[in-house]
Amino acid sequence: MKLTFAFVVLILIACEKKEATPSPNISFEGSQRVTITGYTDHVMEPFLSRDGNTLMFNNSNEAVNTNLHWATRVNDSTFEYKGEITGVNTASLEGVPTMDMNGNFYFVSTRDYDQILATLYQGIFDKGTVTNLTLVENISKYQAGWVNFDVEVDSSGETLYFVDGRFDQSGGPYESDIVIAQKENGEFQRLSNSDELLADVNTEALEYAACISADNLELYFTRVAVPLTVSSKPEILVATRENVNDPFRAPIRIESINGFVEAATISPGGKILYYHKKESDGKFSLYLTRRLK
Repeated sequence: MKLTFAFVVLILIACEKKEATPSPNISFEGSQRVTITGYTDHVMEPFLSRDGNTLMFNNSNEAVNTNLHWATRVNDSTFEYKGEITGVNTASLEGVPTMDMNGNFYFVSTRDYDQILATLYQGIFDKGTVTNLTLVENISKYQAGWVNFDVEVDSSGETLYFVDGRFDQSGGPYESDIVIAQKENGEFQRLSNSDELLADVNTEALEYAACISADNLELYFTRVAVPLTVSSKPEILVATRENVNDPFRAPIRIESINGFVEAATISPGGKILYYHKKESDGKFSLYLTRRLK
C-alpha cells in the first residue's frame, strides 16, 4: 500500500501544471511624444529600421484609405516626414510595416483577401520605394474569417512573427494569438513548436503587434482582454528567454507605458521603445520610453 500511495502522489505531481517562470524585470522610464515634422495625421503601427534611421508607419487603421508612410531620423524624438511609401498602397488597407537588416520589407494588405484569404506581402524597400512585390505564402490559414493582421520580421530575415486573428461579419477580432514561422529553402513555414515557444505568451485575451529584439530573446507585444468594448485598454508587455530555442517566459507589463497604447518597436541596442498612443481627442500619436536596465 505504501508503494501504491507513493506512486499515486508522483503521478499527481507530474500532472500538476508547472507554474510559469516570469521574465526578469526590464525597466523603462518616462513617456515622451515624438514629433514627425511635416506630418499631422494619425501615426499607428510604427516600425523603426534596424539601423534606426527610417521610421515606417500607417495612418489610422479605421481610415477609409489606410496607407503606409515613412520618415527619417533627426534625433531620438524627431523624425522628418518623407511621404507615402511608393509601390505598396492601394484603395484597400495597407499597414503594419516591418523590415529586416537587408531591406526585405513586409506588410499587411487586405487588397485581395476576399479572393485569396491571405494578407501578408513582401518586397524590397529602398529610399521610400518597394519593388518585387509578392504574397508571403504558407502563412495564412486560408479560412474565411481568419486574418493575419500583424507581422514582424526579425533582423536576420529568417524568422517571422505574425498573428492569427478571427473575425466575422459583425467585427472582431474575437481570437488573436502570435505565431512564429522560419525560412526553409527560401520560404517561411510555421514552426511545429510555435505553440510551445509561446505557451506563456498567448492567452484567452488578444495578443498581437509583436516586436522582436535583434537577438530574438526579447518579445514585445500588445495584449487586450476580450470582448472588446469602448473602455478596452491594451497594454504593452515583454517576454524574455535565455536561448532562441527556449520558450519565452511569462511576460511582464512595461509600467512606464500607460493609456490606450499598442504596437511597440525597439531601437538598435534596445535603449528606446517606440509605440503609438491614443490621445484624448481620439488621434493616435507616436511616443517613446527609455530603458533603464
